[in-house]
This record gives sequence, structure tokens and C-alpha cells, in this order.
Amino acid sequence: MTTDAMRTARWRAGVLAAALVAGIGGYWIGASGDDDTASNDDRKVLYYYDPMVPREHYTDPDTLSSMGMKTIPKYADDAGSGAGPGVSVNPAAMQNLGIRVVAAEIGTLSSGFSVTGTVEFNQRDVAIVQARSGGFVNRVYGRAPGDVVGAGAPIADVQSPEWGGAQTEFLAVKKLGRPALTAAARQRLRLLGMSDGVIGQVERSGRTSGTVTISAPIGGVIQTLDARRGVTLSQGQTLAEINGIGTVWLNAAVPEAQAGLVQVGQRATATLGAFPGKNFGGRVIAILPTAQADSRTLTVRIELVNRGGRLRPGMFAQVTLGGDAMSALLVPSEAVIRTGSRTIVMVALKGGRYQPAEVRTGREGSGQTEILAGLAPGEKVVASGQFLLDSEASLTGIAVRPLDSSK
Repeated sequence: MTTDAMRTARWRAGVLAAALVAGIGGYWIGASGDDDTASNDDRKVLYYYDPMVPREHYTDPDTLSSMGMKTIPKYADDAGSGAGPGVSVNPAAMQNLGIRVVAAEIGTLSSGFSVTGTVEFNQRDVAIVQARSGGFVNRVYGRAPGDVVGAGAPIADVQSPEWGGAQTEFLAVKKLGRPALTAAARQRLRLLGMSDGVIGQVERSGRTSGTVTISAPIGGVIQTLDARRGVTLSQGQTLAEINGIGTVWLNAAVPEAQAGLVQVGQRATATLGAFPGKNFGGRVIAILPTAQADSRTLTVRIELVNRGGRLRPGMFAQVTLGGDAMSALLVPSEAVIRTGSRTIVMVALKGGRYQPAEVRTGREGSGQTEILAGLAPGEKVVASGQFLLDSEASLTGIAVRPLDSSK
């Protein structure tokens, strides 16, 4: 059998299975009246039909449907002329169908939710180490990209002829005893990149030195390192790039449907598999302006304090965002039916009848869904067996109650 033939066979089998389920449900619901046939003699029959193909109507009760099934009567009161809207189910059928009814109630639902995130370097905590004047590297200190260094750690010794000439000029001016000229010469040394410590040593010793040790201005991870022994440097050339690790970013992927629950400055809590039972607190510092097209998520940037450098870029984290619990109208999440074009629940009416009602939902959590519109407190909805009732309501053409019709 070819692949296309196999797919066609599977599709036909699926359609047949769905039709059988709908038919079984229709027979159960259609049997919701008394089992005594004599009690139906006084009821007006509109037509005869097969629940598996409800659009076929027959006047002869002995007629078989196109599916080859015996037809059953459709009574006038089943159509809702006297008993009200909705699908009718008697108590015995309710138990067989497994129908469970619960009331919509006011309760508390936490506004917090959990998402996933990844630890990244704090790109605002970056230092660039440059050569302030031309020269060449005559010594390195065994550093490599990825090494963690502390603030003040030596990176390389640089020999700069320009420094030697400027120091000689400074010592000559100082001997003149003219403070203004001496201050100007000292400032020139600073502009060439010499620290006050180096200038003080030259001033005290009276000897020039064209070699300077370039150190890390901050502690962190060496991202790039171009300082190699014998390399000739030009003024402003980058020797190293260092990323601080005192704080890190946690980039969390928040579904766009929940983006409205996140604000800059909001507190967040992260847990990582590397540290079981340990919570890391931080705050939201940015919500990036671009959504991820493939996952439909927004990137929420959270800053975490990284004590001891334990949080390492690339680590995976679970992030909890949100605030305190808020009051809301709640129904069990299993009672909500999402059709794609709208969201409905099956409302239990008086007399054992059920009608689909459109609702607008909000937050979800702990098995509960917030109802923003479409239901009133105290109205009862079907929490199990609702899909069978919804299928029967669709087949018999029962209208869905609109949003503005709730009590």
C-alpha cells in the first residue's frame, strides 16, 4: 500500500471513529426521556433522524438512514419550544455520560507564573583595555580568553619609547622649579596613560622607565585577548576585553499572551538545577522590544547578583514572575472548551438542560481559569462530559449564548 493510500485509510478510520462517538452520544442524549414508550404517545414528533447523520430527516419511523441505522424520533419539546434552550439530559443519562457540574465562584488566583530563562553576561559591565600610546609588548602574564581575573591583575608589560621621552621632559621641567610648567608636564604624562603611581615613582627616583604594566580595570572574565609577546601596538589598540561577573542577566522567554503581566522594576525569583533548593532574587531591568517570531515570546531581562561567581552564562533557569494573589471569577480549567475561533463553557440550566455559552478568559493557575466575561457568580458549568454535550448542541443547531447575555 502506498503512503497516500495509507494516509487516506487512516483519515477514513478517524472520520468513522468520530462519527461513532457522536452517534453514541446522540443516542444517550436522545434517550434522556422516559424509557416507557407509552409515555411518548402524547408528544408531538417533528421528524425521525439518525444521530450519526442529524441533517437527514424522515417522516417514516421504519426508514433506515444513509448509514443503515434505525432512526429515532425528534420531539417538538426537544427542540426547545416549551422547555427552554439547550440540550436535555435526564439524571440517569447524566451518570452514564459522566457529567459533573460545578459552580463558577469568586476566588483568589495568583498573578504569578513561571517561564524558562538562560543566564547571560551583563553586557553593561564591560571594560576595554587599550594601549594609550604606541609601543610593543615585551612580557605577558599567561592569560587566555575565558580566564577569570581580579581587578588590578596584570595583563601585559608594554614598552613605549614615547613614555620614556615624556618622562625625561618631565624631570627636566621639574628641575626648573616652575610649578606651572611642572603641573603641565605631569598632566601630559597622565594623558599618555600613565597612572599617578607610575608618575610618582619617576618623580621620586629621578629615573625614566618606558615600560608600563597594563592591568585589568575590573574583575571578570577575559573575553578577548590580543596582548601577545612581541606584538607591535599602535595608539588606541585594544589589548583585552573583560566582562564583569558581579551581576549577570537572566533572559526569560515570556509568552506574548502574558507580557502584560510583566513590568520593568518587578521582582523575579529564579531557581537553577545546579543549586537545588536555592532561590536567586532579582528584578526586571528591560523588556526587549522585539518578539521571537518562531516561539511567540518576548525576552524579559532580569538582573541577578552573582555572589561568588556561581551563576555562569549558559545555565538554564526556571523564573517566577508576577505579583500577589487577586480576586477573580473562577471555573475549573477542564470546563473551558477552546474551539480556535472562540472559547465556550457548557452552562447547566434548569430542568436538566445544557447550553453552550461564550466566555472571555484571563489568567490560569492551579487548575483554575479566570472568567472575565460571559458568566456570573453562581452559574453552574459542566466540568466533565462537556465535549459530548457541545458536540450534540452543534449537531442539533443550538445557538451559543453570546458574551453579553450572562446573568
